[in-house]
Amino acid sequence: MNQVRLNAGVWRSRILKFPDAEGLRPTSDRVRQTLFNWLGQEMTGKTCLDLFAGTGALGFEALSRNARQVTMLELAKAPFQALLQNQRLLGATQADLRQMDALQFLAQNQQRFDVIFCDPPYHKQWLDKLLPQLASHLAADGLLYVEAEYALKSDSDWQVIKSGKAGQVFYHLLQAAQA
Repeated sequence: MNQVRLNAGVWRSRILKFPDAEGLRPTSDRVRQTLFNWLGQEMTGKTCLDLFAGTGALGFEALSRNARQVTMLELAKAPFQALLQNQRLLGATQADLRQMDALQFLAQNQQRFDVIFCDPPYHKQWLDKLLPQLASHLAADGLLYVEAEYALKSDSDWQVIKSGKAGQVFYHLLQAAQA
């Protein structure tokens, strides 16, 4: 089993274990630290959606920092089973784990989230399918975090607020453009 360590909050230094799976790339400690610096460290009262939960590092990190609730989606069976085990290990009752496709969830669910984490498998054009739908799932001042194999630029739908690069990974914090 592979592992990733939570950076801060009530579960600081706790280890999440996860299996090898195609396309599964855990967000590095450094990138997660940067992301939560951007988000202001504290997630108290926020609701989050993790569209491709994978290891659970982003969702469990948000819960560790007092997010009110995190919905975590993972379609692949082995990573989903690991998410369930990590949820039990942490006692993460505020985690709503679902084994389902991100597009299916967005089509069926109208909830709005304060923060959406989107780290889809690379080279499958997920962002082309997801970005047009995500603004309607964000709360008024909601933020979208995206990891991709390329840099994103602001356009008529999304404003890139912050961005960085670590190795081959481009990471971004976006806000829906004002209409």
